[in-house]
Amino acid sequence: MTSWLAQWLPQDFDGFAWPWLLLALPVPWLLRRLLPPVADASAAALKVPFGKRLDGIAGRAGPARARGVGLLAWLAWGLLCIAAARPQLLGPMLQPPQAGRDLMLAVDLSGSMGEEDMQLGSDVVDRLTAAKAVLADFLDRRAGDRVGLIVFGQRAFVLAPLTLDRDTVRQQLQDSVVGLAGRETAIGDAIALATKRLRALPSGQRVLVLLTDGVNTAGALEPQKAAELARDEGVRIHTIAFGGYGAGLNVFGVPLRMPGGDDMTDEAGLKRIADITGGRAFRARDTDELVGIYAEIDRLEPVERPGQSVRPRIERYAWPLGASLALGLLAAAWPRRRLA
Repeated sequence: MTSWLAQWLPQDFDGFAWPWLLLALPVPWLLRRLLPPVADASAAALKVPFGKRLDGIAGRAGPARARGVGLLAWLAWGLLCIAAARPQLLGPMLQPPQAGRDLMLAVDLSGSMGEEDMQLGSDVVDRLTAAKAVLADFLDRRAGDRVGLIVFGQRAFVLAPLTLDRDTVRQQLQDSVVGLAGRETAIGDAIALATKRLRALPSGQRVLVLLTDGVNTAGALEPQKAAELARDEGVRIHTIAFGGYGAGLNVFGVPLRMPGGDDMTDEAGLKRIADITGGRAFRARDTDELVGIYAEIDRLEPVERPGQSVRPRIERYAWPLGASLALGLLAAAWPRRRLA
C-alpha cells in the first residue's frame, strides 16, 4: 500500500507537519450518520407558508445536481484537511559555509600581571588591563569562531567553555582581576586543563593561545611535561611572553625602563612549549606588539570547515488550500435545475 501511494507522491515529499489533522476527513460522514435528517414531514419543527415550494426544490432539484455538489463538497473538505495537515517537500541540499576556528585562550592572573608598565593610549596601566583591551579587540574579529577562556594563577580554572557567544567570553575576561586564581603561576596546570577541554575536537583544530608574564612557580605538572601531553593529544600551543621592563623608577610620572627588568619572563621555556606542540612563540613588550601578535595568530589559524548539510522543508499547504477554495466556490455556483 505504501509503495503504491509513494508512486503518486512527489519524490521529495517529506510527509505532514501535523498529520493528526487528517483524522478530520470522516467528520462530515460521521455527522451525517449520527445526526440523520428528520424522515417524517409532519414532525417538521418549522411551518412556513411556502413550504411546498421548498419541498419542490428539495425533491425536484435532481439527483445529478445533488451528486455533483456532494462530490465537490467532499473533495473540497478532503483538500482542506490535507492543507491543515501542512504537507511539506524537501528542498535542495544546502551546505552553508562556516569559516571558524576553535581557540582556547589561557590568561595569566598571577600577581605580576598587576605590574604597571604598559601604555594604553595616554595612560599607564597594568599588564592585565592592557591584555584585556587587546583581547577584547581580538574577540571582536572572531565572528563565527568558538572561543573558550581559561585563567590561571596558583591554580587553573575554566571561566568559559568553547562557545560562539563571544560576548560572554569578553564579559568573563573583563570581570577577571589579578590574584583571582592565586598570586603564583601554574603554567603546566593551565596547559593540562586546556588539553582536556580540547581533546574532543577534530584533529588539527585544537589550538591553545597561552599568555603569561612569568615562570612556572606552582601547580602539579611541569610545563614541558604538560606540553608533551598536549602534543600527544594533537593540541597546538602558541605562547605569548607578555610584559614590559617593570615599573622601575618614575620621573614626573613617566616610567623608566630598567635594564633586566623583564628577566622574570621565561621566554626560553615558553618557546620550548611552542616548539614541542608545533606552535609559535611570541614576545610582546607593549600593547602594540601584542596587537600584532594576535593578528599573526589570526593568519596562522584560518581553519575553513563547511557547515552541516541540510535540506530545508518547504511548505506546500497553499496548493490544496487553494484547490479546496476553488471547489467550494464551484459547488456554490453549481447551476440549479429549473422546477417543472
